[in-house]
Amino acid sequence: MKKQTLVSVRLSEPVADRLENLSRATCRSKSFLAAQAIEEFLALQEWQVAAIQEGIEAADRGEVV
Repeated sequence: MKKQTLVSVRLSEPVADRLENLSRATCRSKSFLAAQAIEEFLALQEWQVAAIQEGIEAADRGEVV
C-alpha cells in the first residue's frame, strides 16, 4: 500500500509532550502513533455512522420499540 503525507496537525504542548513520551517508550515514531490513532478513530466513527444509518432505516420501516 502506498503511503503519503496528507495532513499536518497542530497539537497543544501537553498533547505533543504525551506523544513524544509515548514515542520514546514504545520505540515507535510519532508519525506511526498518529497514523494508528487516526485509523482507530476512523474505524470507531465509521461504525457509529453505520449503526445510526441502520437505526434510521429500521425506523423508516417501522421497526422501532
